[in-house]
Amino acid sequence: MGMTSGRRRGAVAVAAVLTVVVVAAIAYRVLAPAEVDTPARTAYPPAASPPVGVIGRLPVAPLIVDGRLRVYAATRQVYADQPVDRKHRVTPFWSYRRWPAQLNGVLAVDTTVLSRWSDGKLVALDARTGKVAWRADGPRPGAGFVARRTGAAVVWDPQGISVASGPDGRAVLVVSGQGRLRGYAMADGRELWRVDGDGACRTDLGTTAADRVVSVDAGAGPAVVEFRDAVTGAVRTRWRPPDAGPELTVTPLGCLTPRSRCRGLRTAGPGDPAGRGWLVGAGEPIAAPALDAPEVTLAGELAVGVTGGVLGGREARTGIQRWRRGDLGPVRVLATEPGRVYVLTDARELITLDPVTGAQRSRFVLAVGRDGIGWKPGLAYASGGYVAVERLREQAGPGDDDQGWFLTAEPVTLALT
Repeated sequence: MGMTSGRRRGAVAVAAVLTVVVVAAIAYRVLAPAEVDTPARTAYPPAASPPVGVIGRLPVAPLIVDGRLRVYAATRQVYADQPVDRKHRVTPFWSYRRWPAQLNGVLAVDTTVLSRWSDGKLVALDARTGKVAWRADGPRPGAGFVARRTGAAVVWDPQGISVASGPDGRAVLVVSGQGRLRGYAMADGRELWRVDGDGACRTDLGTTAADRVVSVDAGAGPAVVEFRDAVTGAVRTRWRPPDAGPELTVTPLGCLTPRSRCRGLRTAGPGDPAGRGWLVGAGEPIAAPALDAPEVTLAGELAVGVTGGVLGGREARTGIQRWRRGDLGPVRVLATEPGRVYVLTDARELITLDPVTGAQRSRFVLAVGRDGIGWKPGLAYASGGYVAVERLREQAGPGDDDQGWFLTAEPVTLALT
């Protein structure tokens, strides 16, 4: 009797141990850090040539890569579909997932898609295959997936990552986070330089077209704008606007992509709330009064914006008027890229203009199906003639959830101009 009871207790103990082992194994497989790279199974698609006009609508924001792919962001995934002119999102061409880290930012340089993750990991993917090109450890961003359901803020406006070009034309990736600043060779992920120090007093802004990394240093006395060499990380210029106060806010202007290869800056402070515009190059910034107004943007060498209800382009340094378009009615500048300025009318017409002459290149209503034009624009993006914009409900407010914020379940409209 006693032996039987002992055997039963032993069997129960063994079963309990086995149960714990099995549960632990399952938990490890589910919760352990993981990486899943699903490369493309078909050939790299040819470049598309759709007609000018609205292409379609999407539930998520696309990053156009090489004129062939659309790359998207999810909380723990970056993935692509094709062709670029498909009306709707389709089965992924390739996909890359990580767990438990969250995707924090994505940018594309030629056929390389760079993803930044909440644990600081940098993962570069070959857009042609979806395979990992290289991995590197970088500064942690201090946040995870900081976007609404479209992912637009992650792919169209990534924070803390930017790109510059070295003297040999090779791309340099610049990454900042939690007071640290790093430079990497975009080709292979090799670390080129690092800056630590008291990063809590430094705000890193991006890069310039003159291969400089821009930061605001407020660590010792009044705030100063620092310009570093993008290849070496060495400080080349420290500059303050004349008559600037101790505090300084700096906004990059005329960037090729968000915070990358920018041609201008706007500075502002408590004593100068309106701000002042500047063109940036290899030396100290040059005053550009035509960029002073906050609603004006830099397109090439011209300041483009609405003045007195009329859209126009002025020379940034001299303010000389180069063109005016009083025939467009109320408009807002939606986006810019080299050779194109995109404006949106109250009737939701997307008009593409030449930034040098103001001449019209294309014009059509940015409407899809029966969705109508009763919406207001959210984040917008332009690349290679493609334009994408979030459509928000007209009464949407920052406190609304995604259902109250976006117009439809597929709120992103994609068009070719």
